[in-house]
Amino acid sequence: MTRAELIEELARRNPHLLQRDAEAIVSTVFEEITAALSRGDRVELRGFGAFTTKSRQPRIGRNPRTGEAVPVAAKRLPFFKAGKELRERINRGSKTAKPSQAERTV
Repeated sequence: MTRAELIEELARRNPHLLQRDAEAIVSTVFEEITAALSRGDRVELRGFGAFTTKSRQPRIGRNPRTGEAVPVAAKRLPFFKAGKELRERINRGSKTAKPSQAERTV
């Protein structure tokens, strides 16, 4: 689902909202999550998951084309951990999983 599709779905499910209002809501939510992560805060959406940042230490990398050593600066990366309810909803009724080794040998 793209951002535009999310806005369309929000407007469709809430006919009292104008398209621009739905767009403002989605933009505000994303901006607030981004701002909180930039401050180093954790964002938890109960039943959905948690957004955090992970720090990467500076290191020496390699240029894949030349093999030359290149310094890579320290950085923070966003990280998402799905909540229990989201995992359960995704896996509910999932009968397409591969059988385990024990099931195949029976």
